[in-house]
Amino acid sequence: MMKCQRLQAGWSADARRKWGRDPHTLTASVSRSQRNPRLFNISCTRVFSASPPVTHNHTTHAMAAAVAVPRGDVSANLNYYQPPADDSAPYNNIDAKPPLPDRNYSDVVQPTTIHDIRGREADFSLDRDAFQVVQGVPPSAEASFTDDASIAANYYPEVEQLLLSHIPGAQRVFIFDHTIRRSDPDASRGPVNRVHIDQTARSVEQRVRRYFGETGEADALLKGRYRLVNVWRPLNKGPVESNPLSFASTATVDDGDVVPVQHRYSSGYTGETAAVRYNPRQKWYYLSGMTGSERLLLECFDSESLKPGTGIGGRAPHTAFADPRTRVDAEGRESIEVRTLVFGP
Repeated sequence: MMKCQRLQAGWSADARRKWGRDPHTLTASVSRSQRNPRLFNISCTRVFSASPPVTHNHTTHAMAAAVAVPRGDVSANLNYYQPPADDSAPYNNIDAKPPLPDRNYSDVVQPTTIHDIRGREADFSLDRDAFQVVQGVPPSAEASFTDDASIAANYYPEVEQLLLSHIPGAQRVFIFDHTIRRSDPDASRGPVNRVHIDQTARSVEQRVRRYFGETGEADALLKGRYRLVNVWRPLNKGPVESNPLSFASTATVDDGDVVPVQHRYSSGYTGETAAVRYNPRQKWYYLSGMTGSERLLLECFDSESLKPGTGIGGRAPHTAFADPRTRVDAEGRESIEVRTLVFGP
């Protein structure tokens, strides 16, 4: 009796070291031929021993998902401002109930080139572009992002420290709200697919007086530098594939592109947001495959922009967009944006 062995061609060297012999073993029986003593009869039987166990490689799954993430520059349709047909002042009715309309203006669709900043994140800053990427952020103490009180207790302090660390001269951060968006049709808020800016100079001053008027600090705070900065991050476990966020550099946005829009709340409070007209001079960007360890600082206003000659625009139009390259079964985007007032220097 003798045994014949061969190495399985598809096995890696590591697998061979780990599992030893090829599990496919040939057992051969050898006997001399009765008709011709110079010939031998060889009978081989393949014996299948246990194959190495199959393990689920989460890294492999993550790599497969990463391959599916759309990367690079893309042309996509963005929804820009279309004025009311009667030329009246535009407005939004928040939580409007019939017969009140949600708004009195519409959208115009414009194909727009959106540039991927992946790999050159450091080229953009708040002062020059009104957006900035922060990477390598540790996991949050907030795990579920489903309870507002828990988010305020666990995530807000992290946001405050992030801004104090990454905005030069920042001395004080006041967080006034947050919004969670999920692509699920049953979610209370989904991604916004309309170009907009959350606040205007008027509404930011109004907020400062609203939150600091009773303490008597408002006038002093308004004499220094004050900004409204959103901190945006995805909540998906993997890289964002669908409805990524796009944003335009403030350096490419003209004053005439920005249209103040009344924001009317059912409580009687009226704020102001901004819609944005299409202008081919605008440069649009996105960060492909954004992950939970990354944050986008998105500036809606900077008081330095009110001073001539500073070169600071302080406002970044932004919108979610449908990337035409997104696979049909891609996970819906989930995100949280925290809105803050940043004071100093």
